Amino acid sequence: MPKSVRKSCTPQTRTPQTCTPHTSISRYFSSSNNRPRMKPSPPEPPGAKGLSSDHDGGLPCKRARLALQDQQDQQDQQDPDQQDPVCEPASCQSYTGKKLPLSGAGGLCSSTLDKLKGFSCTVESSVGRTDTDKDAKMTGDNGQRSDHTQQQTILTRVQLKEEEDEEEEEEEEEGFSEKGSSKQFVNPGGGKKGAEASPLTDSSAPSRRAKSVYTPLEQQVIQLKQKHKDALLAVECGYKYRFFGDDAEIAAKELNIVCHLDHNFMTCSIPTHRLFVHVRRLVSHGHKVGVVKQTETSAIKASGANRNALFTRELTALYTKSTLVGEDVNPVCRLGDVEGGACADVVSDPPDSFLLCISETWDKLKKQLTVGLVAVQPSTGDILLDCFPDGSSRSELETRVLKINPVEILVPSDLSEPTQRLLQSITNASAKADDRVRVERRDGAQFDFASAMNTVTKFYCHAQDQGSHSLSAVVSLDSPVICCLGPLIQYLQEFNLDRLLRSQSSLRRLSCESEGMTLSAATLRNLEILSNQTDGAVKGSLLWVLDHTRTPFGRRLMRKWVSQPLMDPRSICDRQDAVQETLESHSLTLNSIRSLLCHLPDLERGICSIYHKKSSTQEFYLICSSLSHLAVELEALLPAIQSQIRSVLLRRLLLDTPHLLAPAHNFLKVLNEKAAKSGNKSELFSDLSGFPALQERTEQIQTVLSAIRDHRKEIRLTLKAPALDYTTVSGQEFLIEVKNSLSSVVPSDWVKISSTKTVGRYHSPFLVDQYKKLQQLREQLHVDSQREWTGFLDQFGEQYHTMKRAISHLATVDCLFSLAEVAKQGDYCRPTVCENELQIWIRDGRHPSIDLLMGEQNQYVPNHTELQGDGRRTMIITGPNMGGKSSYIRQVALICVMAQVGSYVPASEARLGILDGIYTRMGASDNIYKGRSTFMEELAEASQIISHATERSLVILDELGRGTSTYDGMAIAYATLEYFIRDVKSLTLFVTHYPPLCELQWAYPQHVSTYQMAFLLNEPNTATDADADEELQPEFLTFLYQLTEGAVCRSYGLNVARLAHIPHTILRSAAHKARELETRVNDRRKNLKLLSDLWCIWDKSSLVQWQDSHSGCDAVSSSQTQTHHREREREREREKAAISD
Repeated sequence: MPKSVRKSCTPQTRTPQTCTPHTSISRYFSSSNNRPRMKPSPPEPPGAKGLSSDHDGGLPCKRARLALQDQQDQQDQQDPDQQDPVCEPASCQSYTGKKLPLSGAGGLCSSTLDKLKGFSCTVESSVGRTDTDKDAKMTGDNGQRSDHTQQQTILTRVQLKEEEDEEEEEEEEEGFSEKGSSKQFVNPGGGKKGAEASPLTDSSAPSRRAKSVYTPLEQQVIQLKQKHKDALLAVECGYKYRFFGDDAEIAAKELNIVCHLDHNFMTCSIPTHRLFVHVRRLVSHGHKVGVVKQTETSAIKASGANRNALFTRELTALYTKSTLVGEDVNPVCRLGDVEGGACADVVSDPPDSFLLCISETWDKLKKQLTVGLVAVQPSTGDILLDCFPDGSSRSELETRVLKINPVEILVPSDLSEPTQRLLQSITNASAKADDRVRVERRDGAQFDFASAMNTVTKFYCHAQDQGSHSLSAVVSLDSPVICCLGPLIQYLQEFNLDRLLRSQSSLRRLSCESEGMTLSAATLRNLEILSNQTDGAVKGSLLWVLDHTRTPFGRRLMRKWVSQPLMDPRSICDRQDAVQETLESHSLTLNSIRSLLCHLPDLERGICSIYHKKSSTQEFYLICSSLSHLAVELEALLPAIQSQIRSVLLRRLLLDTPHLLAPAHNFLKVLNEKAAKSGNKSELFSDLSGFPALQERTEQIQTVLSAIRDHRKEIRLTLKAPALDYTTVSGQEFLIEVKNSLSSVVPSDWVKISSTKTVGRYHSPFLVDQYKKLQQLREQLHVDSQREWTGFLDQFGEQYHTMKRAISHLATVDCLFSLAEVAKQGDYCRPTVCENELQIWIRDGRHPSIDLLMGEQNQYVPNHTELQGDGRRTMIITGPNMGGKSSYIRQVALICVMAQVGSYVPASEARLGILDGIYTRMGASDNIYKGRSTFMEELAEASQIISHATERSLVILDELGRGTSTYDGMAIAYATLEYFIRDVKSLTLFVTHYPPLCELQWAYPQHVSTYQMAFLLNEPNTATDADADEELQPEFLTFLYQLTEGAVCRSYGLNVARLAHIPHTILRSAAHKARELETRVNDRRKNLKLLSDLWCIWDKSSLVQWQDSHSGCDAVSSSQTQTHHREREREREREKAAISD
């Protein structure tokens, strides 16, 4: 509803909590029941409804003001000499204690009544009283009771008018609801959300006040908002873009700009040239933003039949996080400009901007859930699809979501509860609103297979683009994938970005196990492969270590490499050969190629914007000139590349790229550089022979200009000024400037345009006609130029796939150069990849991230690792808390990932087999969104590892079973580890604080080995503290961070408590209790061992020997031993007797 403006003199008298929608000034004087009522005037037609209190949020209705004005006019006619006194505004308190000034006629003056309307929502008890004393106090003690009665009569009639208005409005609302009218522009004034705005005026019931409800612009905005209710609309109004209603309040809050009331709606505005900055900000906060532009110009409108009507406006573009492609939002900034701060206020694009669509299908026969997904990146043209079964934990879906890293997710409204919880945990993972994933919920009917198949069939039947998918290939996809593809087509059609779905070369399946190593969602988090676990940033992750790329498209490719390492030994070796040659070669050719990649714009997104026909002339010229420059430079380097570069991969990439980029020069030479950089599409094309429509329109303009130039002769003769020429002032062209002293010679039919103190500027009738014609031709030329520009972009789109392939080659070269930079860091080696042998053999391995974060050389303690698939394939690692166990097992896994990416690794030597996956269970944390406790989360991850790991996998289990009681946790850990040793036979690193698990080394000596993180135990120094009790002092450890063979039975947790600055009294008490519990456990173990030994004694001589060896043992007395022996002898005798019988 239009937001009301309530004026209050003092804060104390304003009580908005008691306001009602129909409060008016008559309320203050309506409590008297014995006053005569005036006969109400006939109601006006429903269509003539004015601004009632329902429409302005509490302001007196317009009819009330008109009724008061009519009454005042009647009083003026009766006494024309009587005039209203000047009324000064008084405070709210003055109405309760001071006398109100009255007119001579005995009624309130009109200006006072107008001021009282500002207090229509403030109910004061003193004002509401209507007894004689209060009336006398309000009107003075002069006894003018008849004046007050007349005043009450006027206000009573106003009240009756308002009651009639309310009845009419209720009748009209009922009529609209019966017709099934939809909700209008929701809350334009910023009131309660969900409230319905008053409907547009009914054209069938004309009224003289109907047009006063909304201005023409506001009516136009309401109509646009009805079509796009879920978008913030930026409406072009001259030199600025305006937001209205709720959109204005949201935009003002997000953009930190002023929002104010204008007519009926709250509004705020932004400059036209800053549109892309503010749209990007709104989109980054998760809003859908629509840009509404004027679709006609003043010149064309002046020549049309509706010259006095409002400018037509249409929605020209919609933007969300994943669809941020278009001329309005793509700033022409090079990467160096952004980093240098020239575009510091521009929200940068994320590395990837995937739109992910998810569907679910439940198989009742198999009782299995199948998930389909299609991910599209409109800015680069990449398309990913997948179909897979998933369990209740949705771990498979979580893995793919983390790999894709979408910025927007499209889901049905009837999504299952587990999936909703998963998406909620992902979207709320970041504390920053800019980094959160936007979720778009669509009607579930769109995800039905029949509806989706119908959409897909219609879409691909009308596909005419070269290289588009054939219908047979699309319908052969899995049904869950088609259920995603249908809604995705409908969604992208709203943004005019559906063209890329017809491109077959960009399509690839995500979960092709033969292509890359499997890294589960838990592995990506626990190993910090793509982001760190502290603040979610890239710094400290493996991607941060490996990413030294110089181009945006190279950075995106590097992320794909890291998240899905290779499994093909030949491909790994090709990358290693290219990295080695780049590292060791001193050729200037590679240095020249590396310099060419610096400060390039985002070519991949640029050509995709051109492919969508949403590119500006500036962006097109920047992209096309960069591609042409690369083609020329690489063409010149071809002889050196052929003679100097030995790497097969590098040679193939660099030799193919120049001829793929060659078409860019043909497009570049057609353009006028100056016009392209300025955005002038009317003069964009240097040769118009290929554009006949533009050529014809340009000739027409030149004809008019020639006539205007020839008209100067006649003007000079008329003014007798041979040197006179046209002038241009404030955009007005062809002005005839005449001094004011000579104005008498100016013909009377000339039109005066402007003037100063000294001169006047005119247009002759001929100039008026020709200038109007010239403006129309220019506007028509602009329209023709836009049409030809779109066709020109379409021609470039035919070369899209060729250009994309060339840019992919450049991205691969950039990533190889990046891996070479990693290898230069020192103490890195080229790992040997073993194709047929499963092993992990690392000498002096280091954690890549920690080693780099420490900064100083030789600060990280290296360690050896040896695992053999057919030998000792399991390592049980023990040691004190904070001894470096978790860092060590992460180090082993990250080195394996780096090797299969094709990088050098931080070790002196490494021989590694090909792993099909790395699975980890580390850390301890609950998951509130999934409804899991810490122990449940721990076991769910372990269950996923058990079901997916193979004998070619690396499994890392860190302190499994610690989330429950000691015996339950120990039993679960023991059984799980034995299962991996005996059944799965995978390479396993198992970290534990349970000493009994080390017994598995004796059960499986060929496959299990035990290790510990070395440390030094420093005994308490009693010499420095004579009163110190040695038994009650916790140990102090010095960590060596060196992996050594053997197991350690204690974890020395009190040492960590000391490092955490736990109070000393608590430490002493804990040390005493720990010693007591440890003694009790050791005694129990000793007793069990003694009983075990006794159980094996069968004869008297053995018993005597045992007694001699344990004569000093206090655990079992000799009498107990003899009694036990006699009982065993009796049992044997009974058994013999039973056998003889």
